[in-house]
Amino acid sequence: MLSAENTEGLSASLEDYLEVIYHLERSNRVARAKDIADQMNVQRASVTGALKALAGRGLVNYTRYSYITLTETGRKIAREVIRRHQTLKEFFMTTLQLGPEDAEANACRIEHAIAPEAIDRLVSFLEFMKLCPRTGTDWNDAFARFCRRGHHSSDCRSCLEVCIERITPKN
Repeated sequence: MLSAENTEGLSASLEDYLEVIYHLERSNRVARAKDIADQMNVQRASVTGALKALAGRGLVNYTRYSYITLTETGRKIAREVIRRHQTLKEFFMTTLQLGPEDAEANACRIEHAIAPEAIDRLVSFLEFMKLCPRTGTDWNDAFARFCRRGHHSSDCRSCLEVCIERITPKN
């Protein structure tokens, strides 16, 4: 369980640092301040300040001129931020039919503000959308057509017939 004292008041910016460090660790086993600065397009002094703040909360292992690694708690928080980001991006792309760049930008903005209960419900909704025979790809495709046209086709009967045909077992 994440400690409230470690996560309380954790800004969007600090969450972004954890996310970047997590990805750098995955690809390079460790992170360097220079790599973090390059990834986030910030000055090294900003990275140093953020690393000190994260180390003070016990979320990263950091000493000046050394490699940076996440603590177990830092890794858990980073994975949660990444989970929220990926869930939101998938929702924006598949359900709301946004392009990848728009989905990415919106996920970055919202991932820090959404409550854990809301993201859990969104994950459940996306799973439901994939499994329920009344939804699935037909539903997403119909919504994509709606977005392109700007209105709903009045031919719901043929759409329902396609759905029924898709779920009716073949002999």
